[in-house]
Amino acid sequence: MSKQDLIEMEGTVTESLPNAMFRVDLDNGFNVLAHISGKIRRNYIKILPGDRVKVELTPYDLTKGRITYRLKNSKKIEVNKLNQKINT
Repeated sequence: MSKQDLIEMEGTVTESLPNAMFRVDLDNGFNVLAHISGKIRRNYIKILPGDRVKVELTPYDLTKGRITYRLKNSKKIEVNKLNQKINT
């Protein structure tokens, strides 16, 4: 299987599971079980529930995937800043 065969989609992490596994709700409504890629693991990129991510899926099993990129989420940052202002 080559890299061209992979299906790349975006979604939101809904649950963090043991062993660097995550439950991700894709934009098309499907729910997949995904693990983090080696580059994310090597660079110590932290993925939390609520983060937007890119997921690679194989055409053979569309219920499992690999998280390849954590998207920048400006709305999440704005909400955190508002919560900090309210708390202080």
